[in-house]
Order: sequence, then structure tokens, then C-alpha cells
Amino acid sequence: MGSRLKDNLNSRYFEAANSLTSKKARHRIVAYVESYDDIYFWRTVLSEFEDDKRYFEVMLPSKANLTRGKKSVLMNFLEGEPLGRDMIACVDADYDYVIQGHTAQSRKVLESPYVFHTYVYAIENFQCYAPSLHNVCVSVTLNDHRIFDFRGYFQQFSEALFPLFVWSVMLYRNGNYPKFSITDFNRIADPGGFNVQTPEPSIANVRRKVHTKINDLQRQFPDAKEEYLATKEDIKALGITPQTTYLYIQGHHLFDTVVSPILSKVCNLLRQERQNEIYHASAHKTQKRNEMSCYENSLQDIKVMLKKNSGYMVSEQFRRVQEDIRNYLDVSL
Repeated sequence: MGSRLKDNLNSRYFEAANSLTSKKARHRIVAYVESYDDIYFWRTVLSEFEDDKRYFEVMLPSKANLTRGKKSVLMNFLEGEPLGRDMIACVDADYDYVIQGHTAQSRKVLESPYVFHTYVYAIENFQCYAPSLHNVCVSVTLNDHRIFDFRGYFQQFSEALFPLFVWSVMLYRNGNYPKFSITDFNRIADPGGFNVQTPEPSIANVRRKVHTKINDLQRQFPDAKEEYLATKEDIKALGITPQTTYLYIQGHHLFDTVVSPILSKVCNLLRQERQNEIYHASAHKTQKRNEMSCYENSLQDIKVMLKKNSGYMVSEQFRRVQEDIRNYLDVSL
């Protein structure tokens, strides 16, 4: 069965199912997402808009063969006519947002009234929202001592990367991305050798790598200055600032290679600090052993708590996602 026919049949099926239910029954809207982790994220987004008149069911694009991913969502349900008011797609923005319609997929994501995207690169970027990372440390270690400035660090990290990020977006827009891929960008966006007490050298390391790569790109594209400056202004017009670049780099890289190692080192120090407090405050060995056991049994896994982090909900980017859903509901239902 062709993809266009499947799309129409799916949309008509959900519309017909809704029309057959009682007028007092809640209206069902199916939201297709890319992966299992996305189910939880988009459930969090959509729950706010459920009431006694409507509800959402969030699912993967195919129960038959368990296919996942953005292309699966878009290919299976966006060919031909739009999805329809009873069936929507919710995907990561990836680079489709920043390249602003320079590819067919980007145009589908940005132009369809039934496709919603994250505005940041992926849900992992939301989970790594810098102002919320101290709270993640507290949830992991049960120690509220602020020993590291996450907001300040990721502002500096972003500022170091921003000039190269502009190059990356420009090359993806004009089709020269094989000369500098997102994978290449990720190698440079790795602080490496991070130290909690002296984080400055890791930022300096990123700046050095960025400077070296920009010199290389300028040699490859000697006439790109005007295009670069225009791309830079376009990016800023999208609400992306030099201080927030980290929200627009590849989400898995940010989560696994940048934020998780930093959180691990910060949390290790916070655990050690709390354990030292217990050790010195305990009156005798039995109390010390019991308190230490109680504390250690209360500790949480860093990546698990980072995935559960919802501190991003105060961010401007998340509010834009909410506004898109709100506008769709006002128009469609």
C-alpha cells in the first residue's frame, strides 16, 4: 500500500473513530513520535492540553515492525496530504529548524500544521538545560551545596562554539556539509579533561579547536564571508544566541559526551562532601554505618535522573513548543 494512501487512510480512520463516539466522549488525538524516550517527553508536553473534551495518545509510528526515528514518522505519515486534526507528528528539530527550509524534510517539519518540533536540536538538549542541572545534582546526591556554576559554564562553552556553529549551519544550508559534518563538529565540541575546580582549561581547549577549524574552513571557502555573516544574522533572528549554542548541537553528543561526564564529576564531589559530613557527625560506629547505608541507598543514577529532568519547562524554547500546540488546538478543534 502506497505511503500517500496509508496516510489518508490513517487520518480518515481516526476522524471516523472520533465521529462514531458519543458527543460526550473525549476527543482522541494520536501523536506519533520517534522513539521510546520521546513518548515520555511528548506526554509531558501534551498533558497540559488534555481536558474533559480531548486527550492525546502518544505512540511510535508502527506497532507492526517497531520502526523508529524521525524519517520513519515523516515518511509513513506525511507523504501526500497533511496528517489531519486527529493525527499529529511530534519530532526533534535536529538541524531542520536552523536550516529553515533548505531541504524537503526541513520544509515538511516547518510548514505542516500537524508537525510539531522541539525548537532545540532534540529532547536531550532540553534535559541538559543548564539552569536546571544543579537540581539534577541534588536529586542524585541529596546535597544542595552549589559547588559549580552550570549556567556560567555552558554560556562560555556556547560562546566558544558559536562561530563554528554558524559555519556548520551555513554548510548544511548550501549543501557543503560533507566538508564539515555534524560528526566533525561533535569532535570539536568535546571539552575533554574537565575539572570541577578549574573548568577554564576545558573552555580554552574548545576555543583552540574552534579557531583551528575555522582557519581551515576559511581556506576551503575563501569567498564565504558574506554568506557567513548573513547566516549568522539568520540564526540570531531564530532566537539562537552565542550563549545558548549548546541547545542546538547534537543532543546525544551533548548528553553523553559533555553534560553526563561533567555531572558525574560534580556529583562525585557532592557525594564525598555528604559522606564526610556523616563520618564526622556520627557519635559511634553503628550510627555512622547506619547513616552511611541510609544515604547510599538513597542515591540515584545520574543519567536516569537527567532523563527525568523537567527543569527545561521554564525555558523560552519549551514555551514555543507549547504555543504551537495551543495554536493548533485553537484552529483545529
